[in-house]
Amino acid sequence: MKKLEASWVEIPENSDFSIYNLPFGIFSFRDEYPRAGMAVGDEILDLGIAAYHGMFQEILKDDTIFDRPVLNEFIRLGKKTTSAVRKKVQDELCDSNSRFRQVAKLLVPQAEATMHLPVQIGDVTDFYSSMEHATNVGKMFRDPENALLPNWKHLPVGYHGRASSIVISGTPIRRPWGQLKPPDAPPAFLPSKRLDFELEMAFVVGGDSTLGEPVPASRAEEYIFGLMLFNDWSARDIQKWEYVPLGPFLGKSFASTVSPWIVPLEALEPFRVDGPLQEDPEVLPYLKTSGKQNVDLTLEVSLQTEQGGPGMICRSNFKYMYWNMAQQLAHHTSNGCNLRVGDVMASGTISGKERGSFGSMLELSWGGKEPLTLSDGTTRTFLEDGDTVIMTAYGEKEGIRVGFGEARGTILPPLEQKRENS
Repeated sequence: MKKLEASWVEIPENSDFSIYNLPFGIFSFRDEYPRAGMAVGDEILDLGIAAYHGMFQEILKDDTIFDRPVLNEFIRLGKKTTSAVRKKVQDELCDSNSRFRQVAKLLVPQAEATMHLPVQIGDVTDFYSSMEHATNVGKMFRDPENALLPNWKHLPVGYHGRASSIVISGTPIRRPWGQLKPPDAPPAFLPSKRLDFELEMAFVVGGDSTLGEPVPASRAEEYIFGLMLFNDWSARDIQKWEYVPLGPFLGKSFASTVSPWIVPLEALEPFRVDGPLQEDPEVLPYLKTSGKQNVDLTLEVSLQTEQGGPGMICRSNFKYMYWNMAQQLAHHTSNGCNLRVGDVMASGTISGKERGSFGSMLELSWGGKEPLTLSDGTTRTFLEDGDTVIMTAYGEKEGIRVGFGEARGTILPPLEQKRENS
């Protein structure tokens, strides 16, 4: 990527939101309505104010498109338009003579703003695309010698999740109730005792496709607007009892947390890398991709307890994914399933080969058998009430840094419920 001129907006060193990033989000300031903005350093550039002052008059027909509480209609305009808006902002921020330096209220301090879900999410799909994670789970619960199921290297395994319970970073997470099955007793309806996080990335669908018409892998990126951090909170004990034979349900649907900013796919271009070889077995033709389809993003998880912290407990990388985003989208639509703007597709837990890169407490404590010692000296096998999980992600190369902010959530105690059936 070509180096840009320094911005006239002060951007702290190592900021997630450099001039090379410019992610889109929805914010509100004080008592004003939610609207679209871009993160720049510690500020938010109000896209509605910019449009009102004519910044995008050659790009947009409707200069009120940013005055809406979600980005769906803007995204639906297509990448030619959304990329042109981003490029225009980038050019203006690097122009020391830009007239926008004089525009009042163009920039809002991030610390004083409230962030909202950036898109109206129609459908959610959660994949299972990290071979290291799938292998770890297989070793714990199936066969250590044959950890992967027979289909795993042939197709991107996934399931449909719940859109209504996706929340923005900072939203507290209530410990869920569910049926738990002790080894030698009947099931009981109790709060989960094995609450977990899952370190994931998710992409936001940027185009509507036609029902009955698959999207080939070669065109998948036309339908990927950008990426967010995704924490797919999981109640492992509820999940273990309910998931046979159909798959995840109440053990997953109680909450998922996303970071507030959508980083456009083009901002991640400098961090593209080759993915793992897929030759044993060779994938079917509709899943074959070419070029650098994986993204080198450092992912970190910190855990803050009520006693202290936070302390980092995991460092992983998005480049570890066996199944890339283009393959996920191509497989998702291969049966004719249509896409809609705002749909979210999550990667599944992202784990590396070493213990410190495992992307869940399930793996870090090896199913609860090996407690994890935290920075404050306490130990955990799974999450306790009052714990705060903080996920971050960034790419960094040759002086260019692009980050995602945080996906943060604090565990609240379970609500009291009657136990007639326990």
